[in-house]
Amino acid sequence: MLIHPWDTASEDEALDFVRANEFGHLIASGRGREVPVVVPTQFLLADERTVLLHLARPNPIWAAIAENPAVVLSVAGDWAYVPGGWKVLPEDGEDPSMGVPTTYYAAVQLVCDAEVLSGPEEKKEVLRAQLGRLEAEGALMDPSAHERQLRGILGLRLRVRKVSGKFKYGGNVDEAHRRHVADRLAERGGPGDAAARAHLLRGLG
Repeated sequence: MLIHPWDTASEDEALDFVRANEFGHLIASGRGREVPVVVPTQFLLADERTVLLHLARPNPIWAAIAENPAVVLSVAGDWAYVPGGWKVLPEDGEDPSMGVPTTYYAAVQLVCDAEVLSGPEEKKEVLRAQLGRLEAEGALMDPSAHERQLRGILGLRLRVRKVSGKFKYGGNVDEAHRRHVADRLAERGGPGDAAARAHLLRGLG
């Protein structure tokens, strides 16, 4: 993805965003395919260089991974449309009709090497790790209680080798214009506006 210098997220910022948004698209290009296989999936960022997840055995991504284990995990969110009129300062005599609209968003892409986990104990460990993040302690039976269902899934361990993060929140304009947009986002209060505003203000320090 295109990342301008003013939109670049540090690796720590990018991984914090991924950790807070553990649902994305796993992309496997395989070899010689017309288009890559793209799978929406829940996952777990187990540590800064390890992602764990599981998918059903019939998923088409397994064939693509067998052809080429290099994959991309793509996560995006915290987006908000910014009308053109918000991008100008009327009090400074700027014409709202000349404003250029945009969309603020965060996006992180993790380039990874995929390792398929087919052993029963390996799959159980993946499920335990994911459930430990998502379920209240003691709320569910251990995955070992579902031996028949375990046969229908495979686990994946992704070794992260590159982190690319983009936080597109007006970093190319001055503070006055960015605070003007932040005020408009607070006034509108639509889906995604609070998260986008928080990113914008954090960028101002």
